[in-house]
Amino acid sequence: MAQLYIRPIGLAPSPQCEEGEAVRLGGGMVYAHRFALLLREGGKIVSRERVSVPDMEAALSRLPAGLAEEGAAQWAGLKAVHAPLQCGERTIRLDQPQVMGILNVTPDSFSDGGKFLDDPEAAREHAATMLENGAALVDVGGESTRPGAPAVWEGDELKRVIPAVESLAGMGAAISVDTRRVGVMEAALKAGAHVINDVSALRHDPRSLEFAAASGAPVVLMHAPGEGENLHDCADYTNPALDVFDWLKARRDAAIAAGIPREKIVLDPGVGFGKSLAHNLAVLNALPLYHALGQPLLLGASRKRIIGALSNEAPVHKRLGGSVAVAIHGMNAGLQLLRVHDVAETVQARDVWRGLRDGALTDFSELPGL
Repeated sequence: MAQLYIRPIGLAPSPQCEEGEAVRLGGGMVYAHRFALLLREGGKIVSRERVSVPDMEAALSRLPAGLAEEGAAQWAGLKAVHAPLQCGERTIRLDQPQVMGILNVTPDSFSDGGKFLDDPEAAREHAATMLENGAALVDVGGESTRPGAPAVWEGDELKRVIPAVESLAGMGAAISVDTRRVGVMEAALKAGAHVINDVSALRHDPRSLEFAAASGAPVVLMHAPGEGENLHDCADYTNPALDVFDWLKARRDAAIAAGIPREKIVLDPGVGFGKSLAHNLAVLNALPLYHALGQPLLLGASRKRIIGALSNEAPVHKRLGGSVAVAIHGMNAGLQLLRVHDVAETVQARDVWRGLRDGALTDFSELPGL
């Protein structure tokens, strides 16, 4: 059976640039006025039609019944306005990009492994600094998921994560916990965490879907092709951008079927997980497509291998410029959440970007003297 995709291909800084013939992507600050209507069969694209906003309804009506329904769902998803994430007393609005700061309490994470593991005060100071610099929430992880990283015993992960969560909770922070294990999810939520960020998209632990639904916590479902301990395995793509779309759609639907409210599901295309440089570039260049899934979107590319590969093999500690560049790319695609190591720099870039977007909403032809 054919599969349908509505991919935004023409973006605009404001709706008046297109005389109102543009839609607001994901309820944010990016507008799209032209789309590619793609049909795929057997992994291959068999049809591509370029469609503008006024013509979309007619284009969808010409599709067979099943595809027309899917098209209507994706069209609604592209225009969906997302409710804020409620994290205890903190409300995280999703009508503009928000920054998620990374706190790794691990010995072997690719960027800052070991830096905060055995020094709780350093971890606390780093977390406080990220919050002061504008992080909307802090993501605490006790297991490295870099390629080749050894598996972590749940007891060790708990010893690493829970003190950090308790410390952040004492600061009144919004907290997500980066884990694949229900035992850690449960303990972290009890300690004051608010969001479950699972790089296996609630597949690793067979109890995950049921627990997440019962917890009532928002969840982040990330694309990773592998199963079991190695999430980087099974990276076999026919079209990386569309394959990731299909995979995320299936996990979204599995979460909904398990009882997780749709408004509590965030999707992450999983940059760097089971993807070559070419795969990552394909996914990054197709980011606006994922709004058609109708969920808030998270991008986690900070300091990753792709940045080194595109910048003369820059080492991890010299990837700030590239990390900010990718974050801005995510903002230009309308993504709601940016998971980063360098909070102050990313927040500054976001604030300038937002100012430019706000300015673009004023039609220059209406300014006096022009």
